[in-house]
Amino acid sequence: MERRRGPSIEDVAREAGVSVATVSRALRGLPNVAESTRTKVQEVASRMQYRADPSAARLATGRTRLVQVAAPTVDGWYFSRFIAGAIDHLVASGYEAITRPVGDPESRAEFLNELVHLEKRVDGLIVVDLNISEEQAEELANAGVATVTAGFATQRFPAVVVDDFHVGWVATNHLLELGHTRIGVISGEPNHPLAFSIPGLRLAGYTAALAEHGIAVDPALEQSGRFTAPGGRRAMERLLAMDDPPTAVFAMSDEMAFGAWRAMQDAGLSWPDDVAIVGIDDHELAELVDLTTVRLAPRRLGGVAAERLLANIENREPVVADEDEARNASLRWLELVPRSSTMGIDPGR
Repeated sequence: MERRRGPSIEDVAREAGVSVATVSRALRGLPNVAESTRTKVQEVASRMQYRADPSAARLATGRTRLVQVAAPTVDGWYFSRFIAGAIDHLVASGYEAITRPVGDPESRAEFLNELVHLEKRVDGLIVVDLNISEEQAEELANAGVATVTAGFATQRFPAVVVDDFHVGWVATNHLLELGHTRIGVISGEPNHPLAFSIPGLRLAGYTAALAEHGIAVDPALEQSGRFTAPGGRRAMERLLAMDDPPTAVFAMSDEMAFGAWRAMQDAGLSWPDDVAIVGIDDHELAELVDLTTVRLAPRRLGGVAAERLLANIENREPVVADEDEARNASLRWLELVPRSSTMGIDPGR
């Protein structure tokens, strides 16, 4: 029995009354296509249930239309949403994504050793919070691999960077303005072997906020939570066991804050009367448990990273909302969200 062939790009072009090249550009989101034409092509392609043939596109362009996204982990809350945002944008633009977790020194060394051989396998690379060296960035650039970094910047590639120093400052300053002077911090791993920069930068923001209020740092008030809820729980248990426990805690992620909250419940304590807690991210559960948090936008940030990478691959200007977003996409998306974990119950609720 002969297999029924689906509609071709030529069929779509004929039905829409445009050239094959216009159909290709319209469906891939490329510039120089009138919006009315793009809309018409998309409607025709949808009605005809046309699906582009990736192998044909690769043969025609000499590209793989594959992008690799490398991150310390692919299942943590922040990283999974960043990657989802990048993949959404890539898929909408006709690309496929390969994710690669690089969560230990061995896998990172293997990844870095393979960088110079990526050109024939992928069109581009998004490197999230891995802090490749300038020398490695130079080797990657010489290999011809389009690259965007996220969470850190190099001199060679476009970057999307969250100001994690400011994140730490905002969270700590909120607690200071509420009158707390003994503030604990549940951190990640500042000396992580992968040079994971976020904990150190957020800790520096915490330290700077304390210094602005004339408060000396007490090293005993920093406990590692490893960016997990169980880790946050154990860190909070250690803080509560101190002879002079903190009256407030800055947890460097909402997941660690959830663990800290459970440790408080186990100890018969409640927020904010016994201990106030602020987290980072605005996890979906943060609103449900009334956790004060600093809202970031990892999914949106991932989309911007993908857009900048595709602009690099396709030799065009990235599509951005305004000049501020083009310079630094992160600060405009940072927002303190006060809730009852630091502010008490809203009488209007």
